[in-house]
Amino acid sequence: MRVLHFDCFSGISGDMTLGALVSLGVPAEVIQQGLAQLQLPVRVEFETVKRCGFAAILARVSAEEQSTHRHLHHIQAILQQSRLPGEARDLAWRIFERLAAAEAAVHGLPVEQVHFHEVGALDSIADIVGVAVALCWLRPERYSARPVPTGYGQVRGAHGWMPIPAPGTLELLKGVPLAPSRVEAELTTPTGAAILTSLVQEWTPTPALVVERIGYGAGSRDFPDQPNVLRLIFGSTTAASGLVEETVAVLQTQLDDVSPQVLGYCQEQLFAAGALDVVLQPAYMKKNRPGTLITVLAQPSDVARLEAILFRETPTLGIRHYTCVRHKLPRQEAEVQTPWGIVRGKIIYVPGEPPRFAPEYEDCAGIARQTGLPLHTVRDMALQCFRPAPSSMQTDS
Repeated sequence: MRVLHFDCFSGISGDMTLGALVSLGVPAEVIQQGLAQLQLPVRVEFETVKRCGFAAILARVSAEEQSTHRHLHHIQAILQQSRLPGEARDLAWRIFERLAAAEAAVHGLPVEQVHFHEVGALDSIADIVGVAVALCWLRPERYSARPVPTGYGQVRGAHGWMPIPAPGTLELLKGVPLAPSRVEAELTTPTGAAILTSLVQEWTPTPALVVERIGYGAGSRDFPDQPNVLRLIFGSTTAASGLVEETVAVLQTQLDDVSPQVLGYCQEQLFAAGALDVVLQPAYMKKNRPGTLITVLAQPSDVARLEAILFRETPTLGIRHYTCVRHKLPRQEAEVQTPWGIVRGKIIYVPGEPPRFAPEYEDCAGIARQTGLPLHTVRDMALQCFRPAPSSMQTDS
């Protein structure tokens, strides 16, 4: 599993994240071309600088704009009217939604009435969109981060002098382990906090992974006693048994007063919002009432969004939530050529055993419909046509 770890020992901001991703190996052109899809007067350049003697990449975002305050619907319009790939657009929107929810909580306003100050400026929009584009290029499967130092002191914003961390930043970091700060400055910005909390599934100082790449992104200031850099660590991890190990969240609720149509629609909404799996099981409840146990498997970062769907779409009054470790067999996408066409599927690796192939149902069903053959005949032929490469044979280590 590919893991990206935010080693934010000196905090995190949007431009630090951009610089660190380029230092990590994301081509600067990928980010620049992504920002061009916004069709806005904004651009980004990257240069190598020193912070307390450490070389790091500084992202310089420039925009031809006077001070502008935007609402969330303005941001949404910018993203929807852009030519960004859907995956990058959705990730950027998720980060902005978190920012808006935090500002709404701080100011006691509905989300749609929140107006962004610094975060609504074009340079901040470029930071978030650039990070989204870079992450979609890098494609980590999991995110982790160390406890977050916020800095201390005061910072001047649109509402005057505010304590560090700023109220919006602290709202975003609710539930996140914080680290003590030695620097009297704003180390973690609202944008940085929103990026972290939109992505990270595990908070740990030292993740268990095989390091492949390291990137350093520079902050705008150079502190005398601490490198003002964000370190990103990219690597892979597998369990000692050869299995892929990850932490997942489990949501459960039982219902005895909901129609099958509502359950089916709710399941669709949960999958559309990123649930890994949704299982509906018959359950006998109090007073001998037949009911349904809903179990949702999800990434920990998606829990709040999925809980909101359960509360909105069902009459549930409460949801159980816990995390657990999941072991998975390593797998990769593949396809085989059958006499009737290509069938996609997955190569699955069982430690100590030859790889096996799992054909994609939709491909097999499509061929069965076109040819009139039984589904099992198409599936059996796909299995026969699978020939694992010699290098893919796995043995116990």
